[in-house]
Amino acid sequence: MSDTQASATRATISSGTLEGVVADGIRRFLGIPYAEPPFGPRRFGLPVPVAPWTGVRDASAFGPTAPQDPYRGAMGELLGSIEIPGEDILTVNVWAPTAIPDDGLPVMIWYHGGALERGTAALSTYDGSTFARDGVVFVSVGYRLGAEGFSVLEGAPLNLGLADAAAALQWVRREVGAFGGDAERITVVGESAGGAIVAALLMRPDVVDAVAGAVIESGPLEAETAVRAGRVTRQLARRLRVPATAEAFRALPPGRLLEARRIQAAGGSPLGGRPGYALAIDPATLPVSPHIGLAGVAAPLIIGTNTDEYRLWFPPEALAKITRARLLAARMLLRIPGKTVAVYREALPGASPGELLGQLATDRLLRAHAVRAARRRDAPTYLYEFAWPSPVRDLRAAHALEIGFVFDRGLDPDSIRLAGPDAPRSLADRMHGDWVRFIRTGDPGWPAFRPRGEVQIFDVEPRVSALPRAIALDALPA
Repeated sequence: MSDTQASATRATISSGTLEGVVADGIRRFLGIPYAEPPFGPRRFGLPVPVAPWTGVRDASAFGPTAPQDPYRGAMGELLGSIEIPGEDILTVNVWAPTAIPDDGLPVMIWYHGGALERGTAALSTYDGSTFARDGVVFVSVGYRLGAEGFSVLEGAPLNLGLADAAAALQWVRREVGAFGGDAERITVVGESAGGAIVAALLMRPDVVDAVAGAVIESGPLEAETAVRAGRVTRQLARRLRVPATAEAFRALPPGRLLEARRIQAAGGSPLGGRPGYALAIDPATLPVSPHIGLAGVAAPLIIGTNTDEYRLWFPPEALAKITRARLLAARMLLRIPGKTVAVYREALPGASPGELLGQLATDRLLRAHAVRAARRRDAPTYLYEFAWPSPVRDLRAAHALEIGFVFDRGLDPDSIRLAGPDAPRSLADRMHGDWVRFIRTGDPGWPAFRPRGEVQIFDVEPRVSALPRAIALDALPA
């Protein structure tokens, strides 16, 4: 290996030297620890900075994945899953061009989704090569999930997975210069639960100043009170016949918690009445719910949703089984008045009870908060709706479908699962290009939402439009 090749494959950060891989003009460093493994005495504690190592650390492979139960059934056929054993789960992965300008490159940090209890940065869809190809230093993050990361336990801090995400952001700010990144130009991006993580990071005084911009893709914005967020933990503790304390949970192996959670969540859905993990409002880790606090964030923001988010959660056969009576029960669970349902019927003529319920769920859980946050903000805010309909299983513009387009990875097997093999290349070029432009400049290239209420619609022919179904959205209770 020549000196030039050795220099390209190695990077030195404060904790030691890394040996990565170089191919096609892109440097890749995987499985870099930003904190110590959160197990043993560190389990259910705040992340601890990683200890320095001696010698050269191999950074050619992803680190272990956080303990989780993979998706099953129809969802498992659509959403990929990877299990990499080991305890060193608090790692980041970096892709960077070999050619770095003197003033450095903008940085993107990616937080994966998965309902706060599934997912991994190791999925091939999240490969950062396309961003590095286009002059961005790309970093993806692993963080604690499920019971390990989002339990509400006596004797443990709240929102441990969020604390991991914040520690990773602080690591990037300190270390990204070693990979050619500019620490003053960091954009945080996440989808679904990852979008919720991004929004929550913007609420934290310890890290918000490190963020130059943010993208929230289909992310729930409303954090719960600690009491409500703790329902899943209390139910899990009762099932395990232990108190909801850090000491009791620490005595149980992660696999035991996963097994109990699998039974607890069986048959659940976003409307099934069984609680899931949620971010908790907490003075120390999340002082205000993002659906309120985003109004005061100065960084520019892209925020958006997909037209038919619910069609990933409810397969067609499940939608067909939803009767008017079940719609009534579900809308009462969501605290949606009957007059609002009437407005939705008018806005969606011909929709079945299942489709009405799905759109109400999408808007109540995701879209309404996104639009209201955009309306309250004075800082530049760019709203989008992803509307391209997938031909796969009548998913239409379902939750997570946009990811393959944002990453420009339409031929990736996980992207094909959702979008099929013939997704429009031009739409991927446009979305990926807009995200890169925003990371570089803070402006994606379409009009800001205010003052005219304009929204970027991503479809075969992208267009700028007035807010779709605005009257229905306005009928939803705040």
